[in-house]
Amino acid sequence: MRLPLRCSSIALLALAALPLHATTLLVNAHIHTMDPAHPEASALAWKDDGRLLAVGDTGDLVKRFADAQKVDARGATVIPGLIDAHGHMLGLGMTHIQVDLVGANSRAEVVERLKTGAARLPKGTWLVGRGWDQNRWADKQFPTAADLDAAFPDRPVYLERVDGHAVWVNTAAMKHAVKPLDGDWQPEGGRIVRAGNKASGVLVDGAVGLVAEAIPPLTHEQTREAYKAAFADAVASGLTGVHDPGTSLDDFKVLQEMAAAKEIPLRLYEMADGNHAALDWLCDQGGRWIDAGGRLQMRTVKLYMDGALGSRGAALLADYSDDHGNRGILVTAPDAYRSAVEKAYRCHVQVATHAIGDRGNRMVLDTYQAVLGDHADSDHRWRVEHAQIVALDDIPRFATLRIIASMQPTHATSDMPWAGQRLGAERLKGAYAWQRFIHEKVPLAFGSDFPVEHVNPMLGLYAAVTRQDLNGQPPGGWLPDQCVSRLQALAGFTRGAAYAAFMENEVGMLKPGLRADFVILSDDLMTVPPRKIADLKPLSTWVDGKAVYTAETTTAAQ
Repeated sequence: MRLPLRCSSIALLALAALPLHATTLLVNAHIHTMDPAHPEASALAWKDDGRLLAVGDTGDLVKRFADAQKVDARGATVIPGLIDAHGHMLGLGMTHIQVDLVGANSRAEVVERLKTGAARLPKGTWLVGRGWDQNRWADKQFPTAADLDAAFPDRPVYLERVDGHAVWVNTAAMKHAVKPLDGDWQPEGGRIVRAGNKASGVLVDGAVGLVAEAIPPLTHEQTREAYKAAFADAVASGLTGVHDPGTSLDDFKVLQEMAAAKEIPLRLYEMADGNHAALDWLCDQGGRWIDAGGRLQMRTVKLYMDGALGSRGAALLADYSDDHGNRGILVTAPDAYRSAVEKAYRCHVQVATHAIGDRGNRMVLDTYQAVLGDHADSDHRWRVEHAQIVALDDIPRFATLRIIASMQPTHATSDMPWAGQRLGAERLKGAYAWQRFIHEKVPLAFGSDFPVEHVNPMLGLYAAVTRQDLNGQPPGGWLPDQCVSRLQALAGFTRGAAYAAFMENEVGMLKPGLRADFVILSDDLMTVPPRKIADLKPLSTWVDGKAVYTAETTTAAQ
């Protein structure tokens, strides 16, 4: 009989504080191992180095490891550690110091939240926020600088859209732009939204940097503190690993310091931020760097092809259904993109490219095919990040080219109220098309794209299984033929994500020889009513056989 949540949590917290012996044994658990050969078990045994020695029956393992330190799960469900295959760690940490605009239902609500945030800042400091979404507002129109100017005539205001592909700024902020924003010119890979020749206050994709470059950067210590906050959020959500796309060399050096000091409680798979200093450094390392403790590595470059659907920057093969004449934005010029992919190929660096629209995805596939040439069947594991809207005849090409589709289930449920307006019914057939990818045997890795979406992976599991919002809408799910099974959803956040990071021999399943990374849950993911999947809570999160989080408190990783 399962104990109440609080009793189970207290017991686990006490046990987590005990010193580990040569062998530790987790007993009386209901374990979904994700190992096809042995899908269920009730006990795990591991050594001090965090490697699993045995996975099996409690009675058998208790006899086999009689002297082991025992951790009693008291009937709770255990799953492999959850891995978010696309989450922005520094961005998550910065949500703790920015104004949260997620869920604001009007411009007026945004302004009220900003006033509260501004009251805590020194005079003249930039007011930075994130999460606004015009699709939630009655008129669904982009905002303007004038919407902010009355409340903030002098303080620069910089507000990132929920998708991270557009910003809303006031007049005071535009005065700091590195180049005048008025006129009839447009930056490469971006768009300045204008009324006539006058900048309105919204900058899309490649135009964002015109103002962003004027914001004072985080200090070294601020970066460390932001990462620490993100780590705490992640392990509290049941994440034992994150693939972190787009990390600068300076930020990676901070992470290296933290790894050396044993301050990273989960596994970070970092991706260099485009064809810049981090990729140059990674090439100098032979294409891969990993710390001695196995918590931090980089072997991938994150590139951009197009923008986002919500801000109409995703590159489409035909016009937006609700914006005739607009086919989106190529964030990176095709020649520059091809050059970056070729450079990564020469350096033996994995390529992961952001592509959302069907044109963006096709251009990525075309470039991958051209660069890989006769080596497309090699174990390169190149990735497309998002793969949100794909022409139906391009989906089999992922399999032919051995490309991984790194997708985020909650994007589908966030976008479903308006995606049809952007795309029309025909293009929706290739939108968020998880089952179509599975049918073609394309490897899937699931994530969230936090802080664009919530860091909680239970929301992603729920979205993948139901394609419904938290109110159970629409009945039966949105485009329900693309729903995945619970096992397929969990595989995307475990085995699939591990494979996408070349880590299938380390994590993603619970089997002997792999790492003792696992989560003890408040209920059984495989049997609770579908809506309850979103409400599942980690009782504790374990990395290398040590509890890095319990429901009452977090524990520093060592």
